[in-house]
Amino acid sequence: MVKEITYRPQGVCSRAYHIVASDGVIDSIDIVGGCDGNLKGIASLLRGMKIEDAIERMSGVTCGSKPTSCPDQIARALRQLQQGQQ
Repeated sequence: MVKEITYRPQGVCSRAYHIVASDGVIDSIDIVGGCDGNLKGIASLLRGMKIEDAIERMSGVTCGSKPTSCPDQIARALRQLQQGQQ
């Protein structure tokens, strides 16, 4: 089953994530804003990964003195996608 979410992160430079997953595996992540090269790299590394593995690896990652980061926000978006929220 294909699931999609558009998520608006908070507390980071990126402005939106559009994530598509099928059968618990990440198909694609499109990221608007933020550190372009780093986020393209993260999106590429996540493609084909199980959602639960991505959440486990990225949850709680911080950026400098911020309590969150783009990877942490992606993990939150993936958690919402798993739970069927939009």
